Amino acid sequence: MQPLFSIITVTYNAAATIGPTLESVRAQTSRLYEYIVIDGASKDDTVRRVKESGIEPLRIISEPDRGLYDAMNKGLAIARGEYVIFLNAGDRFHSPDTLKLLTDAVMDNDFPGVVYGQTDIVDSEGKRLADRHLTAPRDLTLKSFAEGMVVCHQAFVALRKLTSPFDTNYRFSADYDWCIKVLQRSRRNLYVDATLIDYLSEGVTTKNRRASLKERFKIMSNYYGFWPTVARHLSFIPRYLRRRRLEKQF
Repeated sequence: MQPLFSIITVTYNAAATIGPTLESVRAQTSRLYEYIVIDGASKDDTVRRVKESGIEPLRIISEPDRGLYDAMNKGLAIARGEYVIFLNAGDRFHSPDTLKLLTDAVMDNDFPGVVYGQTDIVDSEGKRLADRHLTAPRDLTLKSFAEGMVVCHQAFVALRKLTSPFDTNYRFSADYDWCIKVLQRSRRNLYVDATLIDYLSEGVTTKNRRASLKERFKIMSNYYGFWPTVARHLSFIPRYLRRRRLEKQF
């Protein structure tokens, strides 16, 4: 059996950034996907651009939502694929052969629970700026995420039957919690030695960073213990400073 990938993109007034995302989906050499766009009742041309993209099969829901993770839950609820991929507006598949690469990996390895790879940071023109600040490990386990979001959410391809809804009590870091829950259920995780996703740089600072870091600390403490998390965060300081220096270059 060949796998079907449910590619889910959440949008709100994303007409200025959605173009490269749509093009990267349309350009895939593998057609083993469904494309789901969950739009928060955009007031710009987002929905029109999606409808005119020529992507098939395509499903669009455009209605008010209660935030990013509520919208992601809507997409997850209607997904029919064996695997789910969350591709944000502005992000793109690294290559037209990305889905084919994932398909071959899944079929050659008997449908692992998680398939994952690397991520590049790019600008709005798709020009590579840098490696992601964390490198996806070749051996991914539940303990790996004690070091933070070591795999970018977009490059974390999960077997849908292992997933659960995002916890909307978290406003900024529910994707981190979600990935950990998937890893708790996954018996086997497969590393694909390739860049899978081009992640759009958000500039010098990420919106709501402090609130996001507080949520991640809470999530990390829940799964890995409070005092080990405190100690681990002290060791993160040099990594954090390197990341800040890198972001100032963007």
